Amino acid sequence: MTRTSSRKLDHLRICATGDVERGRTGFDDVHLVHEALPECTMDGIDISTSFLGHRLASPLFIAGMTGGHPETEEINRRVASAAEHFGMGMGVGSQRAALENRELEDSFTIVRETAPHAFLCANLGIVQLRDHGIEWAERAVEMIDAQALVIHLNFLQEAIQPEGNHNAIGCLDALQGLCREYRVPVIVKETGAGISGPTARKILGAGAKAIDIGGSGGTSWAAVEVLRAPKAASARTGHHFLEWGIPTVVSLIEVAETGAPVIATGGVRTGIDIAKSLALGATLAGMALPLFRAGMKDTETLFNTIEGLHQQLRVAMFLTGSRVVQELRRSRPRLTGPTRQMLESIREESNGY
Repeated sequence: MTRTSSRKLDHLRICATGDVERGRTGFDDVHLVHEALPECTMDGIDISTSFLGHRLASPLFIAGMTGGHPETEEINRRVASAAEHFGMGMGVGSQRAALENRELEDSFTIVRETAPHAFLCANLGIVQLRDHGIEWAERAVEMIDAQALVIHLNFLQEAIQPEGNHNAIGCLDALQGLCREYRVPVIVKETGAGISGPTARKILGAGAKAIDIGGSGGTSWAAVEVLRAPKAASARTGHHFLEWGIPTVVSLIEVAETGAPVIATGGVRTGIDIAKSLALGATLAGMALPLFRAGMKDTETLFNTIEGLHQQLRVAMFLTGSRVVQELRRSRPRLTGPTRQMLESIREESNGY
């Protein structure tokens, strides 16, 4: 078993029970406007949507969670069964371990075997893309017969991880080279520290087709790494970065202003959060930790969790008079508190004040 695979198992066990959520998403500062005369029927609410040319039955996206160790195979099977059953898009965890050791591919190939019709996204770190090139990207996509490739950015985690890679030079060039030559859409994803508007424009300028913001307020990989190696020197530094990052709502609004398709992830925990994300400009809203923990129990718990989220979303849509998810953007949510203040500060700065 490789060191990468061993880390995957450590991460799985920590995320299953550990206190890994940090930061503030900003969803509490987002207020959907109640429509007292919705003029629609709740039973007729349509939550289907389109993303990168694919029709999905739900805007809830199963964000990349795990894989790369034999013990992750069953959880990926359960989650993939949910993607197939509910017609949702799904990402897998980083495929690095299986790219280093083909014996671990089963923990990923089980996803396509279980979800033959689902929209699946392969997953490769931008450092691995830079160091290994398009060959690894091709292998990651072929491994699960993916319709898109996620290139993840995780430099906060790398900075805190004892064996992390601290060299980010050349990553943007590597992304541009991939997008210029690649056959499937490339999605760039942060993993919990958010993406700013200027960085989003760099990413889109390099050729990415969509952005997964991965904002602060959900799972903190700094917290995961501190829990994984609490006695390491890096853990002492990590404690100071548990709240680091751009809040999910702030990142979402900044990135949505580019006009590109956006997946809102980072502390999305309810169907109301999904509705707020869509109202603020997201195409999809992604969730990992709650679905991972539900799937760790059994398939029934996972399915019930997703059905509950869908019902919450339908109620929120009904109460804003939104018959389809696109109409949520017309609901004009109100922003208050620190989130509004941060956005106003960003806009003043961009206007030269």
